[in-house]
Amino acid sequence: MTKTAMLLTGPLGLGHEMMARCCTQLLARSGWHTRRLDSMSLLGPWRGGAGEQVFKRLVAIPGLYDGLHFAHLRTGSRLADRMDRASSARLVPALRAELDRQPADLVLSVFATGASAAARVKAQVPGLRTVVLCTDVAVHRLWAAPDTDLFLVTSAAAAESVRRYLPRAPVAVVPPPVRPEFYAAPPQQQARAALGIPPDAFSVLVIDSGWGFGPLVGAVSRMAEAGVHVLAVAGRDRRIEGRLRELAAGTPRITPFGFTDRVPELMAAADVIVALPGANTCAEARVVGRHLLLLDVMPGHGRDNLLHELELGRAHACVATPDGVTASALALRDAGITPAATPAPRWEPAYVAALQRIGLDLQPREEPDSHAAHAVAQPAVL
Repeated sequence: MTKTAMLLTGPLGLGHEMMARCCTQLLARSGWHTRRLDSMSLLGPWRGGAGEQVFKRLVAIPGLYDGLHFAHLRTGSRLADRMDRASSARLVPALRAELDRQPADLVLSVFATGASAAARVKAQVPGLRTVVLCTDVAVHRLWAAPDTDLFLVTSAAAAESVRRYLPRAPVAVVPPPVRPEFYAAPPQQQARAALGIPPDAFSVLVIDSGWGFGPLVGAVSRMAEAGVHVLAVAGRDRRIEGRLRELAAGTPRITPFGFTDRVPELMAAADVIVALPGANTCAEARVVGRHLLLLDVMPGHGRDNLLHELELGRAHACVATPDGVTASALALRDAGITPAATPAPRWEPAYVAALQRIGLDLQPREEPDSHAAHAVAQPAVL
């Protein structure tokens, strides 16, 4: 009998989308049927949309969101508990109705609101397994719901942040999930030839991950003036894309993109990747073997993730101004940085081994483009 899984994701940023895609692919290769639900949409069209807008407004005021994250969500507080109860009151009945309509063997949550609701529904559905996947280094209060069967996290610090609230929680430390296209990224010179970048040029990829933070346009312009070949990805922001294309019309050292599926190729062509400290983008860059230059402009969990990436190595921080980004990029050029010598391990084996702990035996089929040379990672059980 085909096993079924429900993936609970969210609408904020591209990170949740990428995690959901990776997990869907792994389950599908194991013969599972999966369906995805937006946790916020289960709140209803009005409440879900309003909640999304409130979050975006909070994040747009860094000091305000930092206060919410560090004083309430990360440490736990009465406010955090009230937020959890308020969302669960709406979400739990909606999630239970979805499971009654289409039963599932597994609910995998990659969004905090969904994680809390799934744990509450578990008690009402015999045999249901609930798993949480969080790639942030500090797993905040809304993620940590009692009765969750397994927490998948990507660092020892994250494991202990779960155990802050749930001392006996089942936790496995696994690599961040990364789409197979990044493991199959071309050699640097091949990617450069396809993009028209001189083989011996210093090249920087600048990525807007969908949040609109940081001096993207100014940094691109300033680096190009300093002789850097810049690949600039605006994502879904058409206004930023238009400004980048205007800049590119005046210099051959800028290659602009809107929303593109060529990011693995662009990372392969670059020497340095300028981005926010989002766990997914950073993991993708590490798989391709490139240095990261990170902007400390994403409040809340972004501050935590930045410090973690710096500690992992091959990551650097810069002042988030056009001149600051350019100065740091040129310093890395002059330091003679090189791509990683060894490939990053595949993430899937660690997930398969972790899920076996709760009775879920995945046996994924080999991918057609799988590279035997890549190492495999195993989960750390903490």
